[in-house]
Amino acid sequence: MAYATKNILINRIHDRVITDCSARHLRGRIIDIGCGTKPYAAALAPYIESHIGVDHPGSPHDRSKVDLCGTAYDIPAEPGVFDGALCTAVLEHLEEPEKAIRECHRVLKPGGVAVYSVPFIWHLHEEPRDFFRFSKYGLQYLFEKVGFELLEMRALSGFFTTFGALSSYYIRRLNRGPLRWLRLIDLACLSIQGTAWALDRISRDERYTWMYVLVARKA
Repeated sequence: MAYATKNILINRIHDRVITDCSARHLRGRIIDIGCGTKPYAAALAPYIESHIGVDHPGSPHDRSKVDLCGTAYDIPAEPGVFDGALCTAVLEHLEEPEKAIRECHRVLKPGGVAVYSVPFIWHLHEEPRDFFRFSKYGLQYLFEKVGFELLEMRALSGFFTTFGALSSYYIRRLNRGPLRWLRLIDLACLSIQGTAWALDRISRDERYTWMYVLVARKA
C-alpha cells in the first residue's frame, strides 16, 4: 500500500499489527465493520474463508467493495453467523460506541473473535463525525460490559511516534508554493517520522500512544 509522507510511519505500524493479530486470531467467515475500501482484504485472505464488508450509505470512502449496506448499530445479518470481526478506526466516529460493540457481539458465534483499532491521542478528523477517544481502561470496560473477554491490548506507539506523526500532519498545511515544488515538506515529514521512530525505540512511553489494537473473544 502506498502512503502519503504525512502518515507513512503510523500506517505501517498499524497495518503490521492488524495483520499479525488477524493471522493469529481470525478464521472462517469475518465481518469487516465500516470496511470502506477493504484495505486489509489481501493481508487477511490467507487466514479466512470469506471477508464480508459492511458500511453505511453516507460513507465518505469508495463503496465499491461494500457487500452489505448497514451501520455498526444495525448489521444486516442474523445473530451468531460470523467467526470473526474486524473494525479499524471506526469506533471514534460513532455516537454510541457501546451499542456498536454490542451489535458486533450479536453477530459473532460463541467463541468468535473481534479485532479492533481505536485511537487514544489523535487530531479531529472526518468532522463533524468524530466523537470520542479511548483509554485502554475505557476499552476494557466497554468490551467486558457487553460480554467480550479481552485477549490482547496493544499500544501502537510511544510519545515520539505519536507526536512525530501529529507534527507531520500539522506541517502539511505549509505544503504550497515553492515548498511544494521543491518537496521540502515531504522531506521534513520523512525526517520527523524517521527521528520519531528511532527515539521511540530508545524510550517508548505507551501512555502517549496514538492508537490501541485490541483482540476480544465472545464468551
